[in-house]
Amino acid sequence: MQSGAWHPTSILRVIHPVPSSADAVLVLTDAGQGFLKAMGNRAGEHALACELVGTQLAKWFGLSTFDFALIDVIDVPEIPFAVAGRDRPGKAFITRREKGDRWGGGEDQLKLVGNHEDISRLVVFDTWTLNWDRFPPDTVRKPNRDNVFLSGEAPPGRLLLKAIDHTECFRSGPHLSPKVAFIDRVKDNRVYGLFPEFQSRLNRRVVADCAERLRGVDRETLRRYIAEIPPEWDVNRVARDALATLILDRADFLADHIMDMLWPQRELGFMGEEEGES
Repeated sequence: MQSGAWHPTSILRVIHPVPSSADAVLVLTDAGQGFLKAMGNRAGEHALACELVGTQLAKWFGLSTFDFALIDVIDVPEIPFAVAGRDRPGKAFITRREKGDRWGGGEDQLKLVGNHEDISRLVVFDTWTLNWDRFPPDTVRKPNRDNVFLSGEAPPGRLLLKAIDHTECFRSGPHLSPKVAFIDRVKDNRVYGLFPEFQSRLNRRVVADCAERLRGVDRETLRRYIAEIPPEWDVNRVARDALATLILDRADFLADHIMDMLWPQRELGFMGEEEGES
């Protein structure tokens, strides 16, 4: 599977590891450089499944994402965790490296974002997918601004916000299981991904459009995304069905509640359509 016009087929060499719970590695492929997440990583194969489905959903939701592909890893001993005996041959998830940088939390960077509507869209998406790995809804985990990427592949003088790293979406533990679709998760009314710097940039019109998008989740498209999870990632049929249930039922829940979740006092907190668009 590939996204866009990027079609890597083989890994030529490892460049260096990248700090990540899924042991990401920057590699050189026959189609250029990419970030590889392979089987045997510390987060497990179910993290790869979340990455694959989450990235496809983000793209469907209208967010900008990296070009991605599934690639066979047969024998790449330079992968750092290979020396610990944890590497496994098989399908891996890889994204094309882009010019740009991870957001450091600066306001000046956000002012340069050309796709400013995606700030609102990303908050809704993280809340839909229960992705605590950008800005968690509690104080136990620390915010992770590194999971907001500002691409330089944009018009001159602008940056492009991209949705990256979906390994922590959906899961309530290390594995996908029937627990992911429990009612308390479907109706979790906490907001995810809302950095303080994003608050003033939320846009009511964009969020309302997101709610309508959530009402239009197509069951067959979703099942196709889930069916593309490679068998060797060991996500069984029960877990796949639970994942589909969570995504669909939570979309219905958020479509009805996301506006109140973001603006508990609508008459005081709503922004005009022109606001939030610095």
